[in-house]
Amino acid sequence: MASDLHLLVGGAQGSGLETTMQVLAPAYASLGYGVMANREYFSNIVGRHSYIHMRISSSGEPKALQYPVDFIGAMDAESVFTHYDDIREGGFLLYDMGTARTRLVQIASMEPDLRNRLLENFKKLGIQPPTVESVVSYLEKDVGVNVIGLSFTALFEVLIKKHGLTRAQAQRFRSSILIGAIAGLSGLDREALELGLEKRFGSRPKVLEINKDFVASVADEIEREYGTPLKLAEPKAPYSEYVVASGNDAVAMGKIVGGVRYQAYYPITPASDESVLLEAYEGLKIDGESLGSIAILQTEDEIAAISSVIGAALTGARSSTATSGPGFSLMVEALGWAGKNDVPIVVTYYQRGGPSTGLPTRGSQSDLLFTLFASHGEFPRMILSSGDHLEAFYDAIEAYNLAEKYQMPVIHLLDKFLANMVASMPIPDLEGVRIERGETIFEAPRGPFKRFPRDKPIAPRPVLGSGAITWYTGDEHDEYGHIDEDPVNRNIMYERRWKKMEIADKEIPEEFRAKYYGPEDAKVLLVGWGSVKIPALEAIEVLGEEGVRAAYLHVRMLSPLPKRLISDVLSRFDPENVIAVEANYLGQASKLITMETGFLFKKFVLKWTGRPIYLNELVEGVLDIVKNGRSRVVLSYGK
Repeated sequence: MASDLHLLVGGAQGSGLETTMQVLAPAYASLGYGVMANREYFSNIVGRHSYIHMRISSSGEPKALQYPVDFIGAMDAESVFTHYDDIREGGFLLYDMGTARTRLVQIASMEPDLRNRLLENFKKLGIQPPTVESVVSYLEKDVGVNVIGLSFTALFEVLIKKHGLTRAQAQRFRSSILIGAIAGLSGLDREALELGLEKRFGSRPKVLEINKDFVASVADEIEREYGTPLKLAEPKAPYSEYVVASGNDAVAMGKIVGGVRYQAYYPITPASDESVLLEAYEGLKIDGESLGSIAILQTEDEIAAISSVIGAALTGARSSTATSGPGFSLMVEALGWAGKNDVPIVVTYYQRGGPSTGLPTRGSQSDLLFTLFASHGEFPRMILSSGDHLEAFYDAIEAYNLAEKYQMPVIHLLDKFLANMVASMPIPDLEGVRIERGETIFEAPRGPFKRFPRDKPIAPRPVLGSGAITWYTGDEHDEYGHIDEDPVNRNIMYERRWKKMEIADKEIPEEFRAKYYGPEDAKVLLVGWGSVKIPALEAIEVLGEEGVRAAYLHVRMLSPLPKRLISDVLSRFDPENVIAVEANYLGQASKLITMETGFLFKKFVLKWTGRPIYLNELVEGVLDIVKNGRSRVVLSYGK
């Protein structure tokens, strides 16, 4: 039995693909398996190619995604053509026999670049004419793939007769065929499978009943015909309780625990899901007792969103907004206003491919430097970047603490990869969670108040309505907040703001801001941030099996950068063996580290296609540098 199962299911956007993830992830997680699943999709509502890439691990912990996969479930002809080379020898391809005669040139939704590459590849492989049937024959005879052809139409006819559905209604159960096939081939426990179905369809009893019956019938038929060749080894669960959540979900849950009281947003991919989840919990209750409420406001644009967040923060409410690159671009002037006036706001920033609209539904790590220097003028801001789902939960809480303690904007910088990836994770330990509100004053003596005292960088913060009279302006100001352009005052106020960052740099433990993973005697060091952590941690294990002793330095806080710890770690390695791993063109974090420490990076593994960094290509890229002397490897795997 295998220790890991790698799955890919593909089809048209809007055809129910996400249902496979929503059913299978909790089903496997309930048995103690680690689950990691990613959704890749075009920026349209219905029709274009979409797919779910999933890994189930018997280690009990979510592991990095990689290729080739063990199973491909193709809902349509386009999925067969697109992913024909993503499956391993001995793997399983399930396809709809009704698409057998479909020719590649008939796929109108496919991008011309991909179609032309496939036509060229199929010509070289002798797959002529390129039809689903000829591709399937090639995979079966030349690659050694086990092919399962099903008549989706015949299966739908059974549904129509048994449950009295219309043909259009039956089509909606297309994803159930794939779920059943995977359950059958992997011998998935039927109670766990039903749990997954109940999680997805529990609020719709009739749909749940049909799905249970249909999925079970497909699973039983597949198991009778093919056995359980993809059965997993027994799981080694590292925790007794678990959560299955996306990165968006993890951040939203963290914000609730952290005490969010106001969030404003304008809908944008991939940030919107976080605010949508928060909207479901606007009224907080435990055992019928109210814990207060959260106000979630969808504004007319991102400028209004951040401006209202600033207003809410001035009243003492823990306030935040969630956005992506185009939205953050509109927010930067207001960000400067918050920085000028010591306003503790949180901006949750999910990076996607740019510039401009760029790749609106694909991922990136290309906004770090923009985030660091966004808005005209100079003012301090903190930047946190989570590496996995559990970090995202805790960082969402810590962002509020840091904002209020040091009275400055905090940007929680994530990426689409983490936002849309679904993973199993342990129930967070709330015993260790702390809430720090800094010097916030809710009741103060009436009268004018020195909100910005020259001799105190971090001053008591009376909220609006506390009784204190305070003034706020976008201009330079004096201790009370009145406009003041005097050069001596300007120097004092400018330095006062930046001293807050010096204090934060001394007080925030560097061990929180960066962490070293791997053997102390490692010879190769990978340096990364954000979701690079997920493939990097497993990559150093695989590299060890290849005879390369490697470690990973995960940078969690980019501002203030933990430069002393980073410098100490870098000093232990030959510069020729230090490799920056990032999902951008410039190696932006490496440039930041160079700016702060003077260390010059010479080796890079980079990717900017909008697809995640996969384990297999990261390992190959590092080996290419270590063994072949390459200085820059550009990754490109993914469809």
